[in-house]
Amino acid sequence: MSETQPVRQYNQLIVTRAGRLLAITLNRPELLNAVNLEMLQELADVFIYAASDPHSDVVVLTGAGRAFSAGGDLEHIAGNAARPEQFEYEARLAKQIVYSMLDLEKPLICRLNGHAVGLGATLALMCDVIFAADTAKIGDPHVALGLVAGDGGAAIWPQRIGFGRAKEYLLTGDLLTAVKAQEIGLINHCVPVTELDTAVTAFCERMLKGATKAIRWTKVLINLELKRIVHSLLDTGLAYEGLSAHSSDHREGVRALQEKRKPVFGQPISPDRKTSQPDQ
Repeated sequence: MSETQPVRQYNQLIVTRAGRLLAITLNRPELLNAVNLEMLQELADVFIYAASDPHSDVVVLTGAGRAFSAGGDLEHIAGNAARPEQFEYEARLAKQIVYSMLDLEKPLICRLNGHAVGLGATLALMCDVIFAADTAKIGDPHVALGLVAGDGGAAIWPQRIGFGRAKEYLLTGDLLTAVKAQEIGLINHCVPVTELDTAVTAFCERMLKGATKAIRWTKVLINLELKRIVHSLLDTGLAYEGLSAHSSDHREGVRALQEKRKPVFGQPISPDRKTSQPDQ
């Protein structure tokens, strides 16, 4: 009967249900599912909805088209660079997204159909199990825009691959192939793109046939420590990202991306200058 039960409707997301499997699809394929304000608002709601949906036991997160998510929408980021006061509101949304993903007791499976960048990478990595197409890449290039990786990346990457590797990839912003990501444990499985749906479906069916309460409560138990870590870091991370959003380096990063060139960032911080103060 669950197929006939209505699901919540969104503008930037598609939510469908087949049996007791709920699928959430990021749906801006023409822009590689880049996240604008409306999608951010909907993401802050959809995992709360998924948790409360009595007709599903497993949730899949994926992207429409050829990408999972290119991260923040460039036009939206550029607008925020000119209006940094907007960041406070969006920081609250970012917190709600991450916390609601970690609070979701149902298994949350990522179907990484294409590139996952920045916030897109954070959305993928906050899932429980990640299946990626071998054509996909994943990375968090906040620093390439002169921004701190404060919206979850600095919290989740070390938990998946350790501090040394997390520092390497977050400080450079380099993208990893799905093959490399699986090799170092950042994701669970890298499969040929033609086999992605088969692999995801098989795992979801295994979860659906399992002991629902035991699976959910095991996830709750595992997530207790992860939630403690994320709760201890996220406010500070978003605060530092907010400071960096005021910087001339961030404005230069946005301009460089718009102009399709490499950014030329400013001089190093002098010894007598406090790192906590934004550029004038």
